[in-house]
Amino acid sequence: MKSMNLPRLAFLFLLVTGAALTRLLPHPMNFTAIGAIALLGGACVTSSRVGLAMTLTALAISDLFLGMYVLLPVVYASFGISFLLGRWLRTKRTIPRTALATLAGTIQFFLITNFACWLQFYPHTWEGLISCFTLALPFFQNALLGDALFVTVLFTSLSLVERSVPALREESRMATTLS
Repeated sequence: MKSMNLPRLAFLFLLVTGAALTRLLPHPMNFTAIGAIALLGGACVTSSRVGLAMTLTALAISDLFLGMYVLLPVVYASFGISFLLGRWLRTKRTIPRTALATLAGTIQFFLITNFACWLQFYPHTWEGLISCFTLALPFFQNALLGDALFVTVLFTSLSLVERSVPALREESRMATTLS
């Protein structure tokens, strides 16, 4: 097994911690960094286990402060899918692919969590489904804007630090950097 770049992992941990803390600050609903953290964990952490653990730990710790909720397993699973989208970015991390993964992550989160919300809280009718998704549209807009902003901040921060601090570069990286 290949050894991990501990300085890089420490920097990623600090980046993720800072981003996760934004979830505890006042913000519009669904305008958080968790989707971006999931993509970053998938794309930039060599070990899948460590990257996924980093993602879910950031979510879990903030949930301890914010409270638990009935759809928690669905939300965690959806961020797991976003993590897998980040793994797809590992082979070739470019701006268009990162934008596509960000959009795909936001859309799948919206569809999966709102379908679960419909199953849990709405009448199981066509009208109930339409009502659920219609009422959720403002949350989708916030999630999309938040994901776009935080992906930009996290990936750009990492790219800038990698360029200026060679010890933080991923040695076996096959992908191109954001430029």
